[in-house]
Amino acid sequence: MTANVVDVVIVPRIDERYACYRLEVRPSPIHRWGVFALEPIPPRRKVIEYTGEKISRREIKRRSQRELVYLFELNSYWCVDGAVGGSGAELINHSCDPNLYSMVMKGHVIYMSRRAISPGEELTVDYRFDKKMERVPCTCGSPKCRGTINLLR
Repeated sequence: MTANVVDVVIVPRIDERYACYRLEVRPSPIHRWGVFALEPIPPRRKVIEYTGEKISRREIKRRSQRELVYLFELNSYWCVDGAVGGSGAELINHSCDPNLYSMVMKGHVIYMSRRAISPGEELTVDYRFDKKMERVPCTCGSPKCRGTINLLR
């Protein structure tokens, strides 16, 4: 008798050690998975830390060839790869009118709320890809959408 092989879908999750509010990962209308608030989040508050493996420029080049890339640039030499040991913040999608902003403090990437965020609202951040990089189309759906994830100026 042979066993049937069942496809297992692994749903990404939030590592609660790095989240300051209750958050949930679920399918997003923007792109693949998204992170959603499960409770009200006041403005100007730490929401979650973007964690992962700290990698050098040489490794960045290699890993940026993957289909799905979760790299957050700390400076011109170091990046955090959220695909390895990520908190779930790597699944926060881009928006041209985001409700979060990022700060790098002492080598840590912190996502802060720009404004009050309601339960059920998807968390978003402006990825601000360099205008010199290959242009990446935007699907955020915001009335303020600039049409690309890249900065225009």
